[in-house]
Amino acid sequence: MAGSVNKVILVGNLGKDPEVRHTQSGSKIVSFPLATSDTWNDRQSGERGERGERRERRERRERTEWHRVVIFNERSGDVAERFLRKGRKVYIEGELRTRKWTDQGGQEHYTTEVVIDRYRGDLVLIDSNRDNGNGDAGGYDNGGSRGGTNGNGGSWDGPGGNDLDDQVPF
Repeated sequence: MAGSVNKVILVGNLGKDPEVRHTQSGSKIVSFPLATSDTWNDRQSGERGERGERRERRERRERTEWHRVVIFNERSGDVAERFLRKGRKVYIEGELRTRKWTDQGGQEHYTTEVVIDRYRGDLVLIDSNRDNGNGDAGGYDNGGSRGGTNGNGGSWDGPGGNDLDDQVPF
């Protein structure tokens, strides 16, 4: 295989409100933790019924993974800053990046992040909780018809509304 692919797709919930910082040149950087969860029924045997028969017991299990998301895309960063709040469900498309940093004590650390870069990646709000507490309906419209914010003509239920069904089939 001549090439390689570094693409991450996540659907999860924000662990806290986005943190917005600015570089010295004025570019916006938005970051937040994103939780993805997997649930399943774990089969455990060993329980005996009233007549002594062996019964299978199912226990509900859940595993949550936390991902650090960093947005360098100006348009997606604006959407994240305006509309994302703790608990919101989002679709994220980006790439994995690991960076090395040194703390104040001189100890080296590595951090792996899901990065939405300047001209790549996507951020889509997918839950129906659009009221962000200040009366704003949470809509975003940049003139397109997709549900994304990657600068390729996306929108999210902007003014005038779309006839999109709020129920996402996944």
